[in-house]
Amino acid sequence: MKLKEPLSASELGTLWITYQEKTMILRILEYFLKKSDDQEAKNIMGMAWQELDYYVELMKEVFKGEGAVIPKGFTEEDVHLDAPNLYGNGFDVLMLRVLKEISMGMYSIDMNMAYRKDVMTIYEGLATVTHKVYKLATLYLLKRGILTRPPIMTMPKTTEFIESKRYMRGFKPFSEKRPLNAVEVGIIHLGIEANNVGMQLITGFAQCAKNKEARKYFEKGKELSKKHIKTFQELLLKNDIQFSATSGSTVTNSTVAPFSDKLMMMLINYLNGFSMVGSSFGTFFTLRNDITMKTALLAKDVYFYAQEGLEIMFKNGWYEEPPQTEDRNELINRPE
Repeated sequence: MKLKEPLSASELGTLWITYQEKTMILRILEYFLKKSDDQEAKNIMGMAWQELDYYVELMKEVFKGEGAVIPKGFTEEDVHLDAPNLYGNGFDVLMLRVLKEISMGMYSIDMNMAYRKDVMTIYEGLATVTHKVYKLATLYLLKRGILTRPPIMTMPKTTEFIESKRYMRGFKPFSEKRPLNAVEVGIIHLGIEANNVGMQLITGFAQCAKNKEARKYFEKGKELSKKHIKTFQELLLKNDIQFSATSGSTVTNSTVAPFSDKLMMMLINYLNGFSMVGSSFGTFFTLRNDITMKTALLAKDVYFYAQEGLEIMFKNGWYEEPPQTEDRNELINRPE
């Protein structure tokens, strides 16, 4: 019988991160399932919970099989099911959709770092679940008018090639800027959409966090989301494109936290990462230099905001330490 290949460092690392994320999402879904009064929403969230719980158990088996400790992740201690509604109807599925956007990007990286068949099977299955849930959530939100479609533009009738660096011009105040292209409109729309959801989420967190430093951090994040939305909306308006974003949902006046401060801080940490990746994508595929610079500056703000959040998490013992390689110097220079 051929022995299974040992788990590589990259596989151990990606499984550890995936376990943290999935146990966090399970706790979030448990709260939203308890509070939802919409059967279709509960069906979508319930299916997501069952599928994710199955893969969390598979990951536990991999850790056990390798003789590795199972990460703590997020447990029932991190969710308060009896807390009142912090958000209005529709926000639960709206938030689930954003979480699945993050997951889609993570699985691409995870699969690239997987070499063992059983690990690749886990990421393949999770990717399938994510695409299914994302599609159902999007259709649900569109049907209820909670999600806004991107702007419509005239369809091209001919193919053209860029022949001058003037296509990139955007900085000079008195020079004529070219209209936005379809890729740029899509990137800007996604930026507004993601920050609109993030602003509502973090407003609720600012109201209910127990830790004073975390509350101030969430309040700062709310203002950062507003800055992103304003920047992106101005770019559309200057191009005569009206973005009519719905609020998505409402934040109630509850000050009782549905989640632990640890979970809320970690969720914002993941959203910060998603924002920076999105900004990198936008910077690379945007061909007008003023938009590229604005996107890069926003990414810089998010980076420093994320670093501040990590410091708060470390200070309060809210960030579980990833598996470490051996400290050879310590082993060699150990006292006799």
